[in-house]
Amino acid sequence: MKIRIILCLFIAAFSFSSGFSQKAGKKVTITGYVVDGTRASIANAIVMIDGQSTNILTDEKGFYEVKAKSGSTRIGILTTSNGFMEEEINGRTRINFEFGGSVPDQANNMAEAGDEALNVGYGTVRKKDMTTNVSKIDGSNPKYASYRNIYDMIKGEVPGVQVIGTSIKIQGVSSMNSGTDPLYVLDGVVVNSIGDIQPAMVKSIEILKGSSASIYGARGANGVILINLIGAGDR
Repeated sequence: MKIRIILCLFIAAFSFSSGFSQKAGKKVTITGYVVDGTRASIANAIVMIDGQSTNILTDEKGFYEVKAKSGSTRIGILTTSNGFMEEEINGRTRINFEFGGSVPDQANNMAEAGDEALNVGYGTVRKKDMTTNVSKIDGSNPKYASYRNIYDMIKGEVPGVQVIGTSIKIQGVSSMNSGTDPLYVLDGVVVNSIGDIQPAMVKSIEILKGSSASIYGARGANGVILINLIGAGDR
């Protein structure tokens, strides 16, 4: 009799644990539309969950459908022309986004001079569409190889930064976070240090701050330094 009771308790406990695990791993489908201030659809906007990019883009009607973990708290939309917007999920499964301004004429904009593309880790954004100035240097210039290290290169070539030893502070950035070091993104991946990077390896360096760094959430509060390395196809 005791064995039967113990067996029943074991089965009940296993069933509860299995059901809890399935519930914890359950995903929620969130849908919505993304439009600009004139109610025009914004296509090819990137859907982000808790500050992380997904592989979901809005369609030609501005519609998106994304699956998020049940514990997710924030959903954001990153556009190349209207910036970034984020909403708290709060159990909602239908979340629409309305940006200010209007969608620019993509064909004309791409043909304009100075329409420089910047890699912000989640994709490329046109420099003139960024709401905060972005500093960028082209590391392919042979003179940069003369610098002893990456910190000297940034100090000597990138405007708007203060470099002391291996500590970098982006000017004009104030943060409540401990420390002043910016977020480092190497070839689209967040890294803790850039000390091992040699100047001759650098293809480009870009500095983001303010609203331009907001796509990284709280991690970008001290600004963001994007570094792209020279690949085999660039040599």
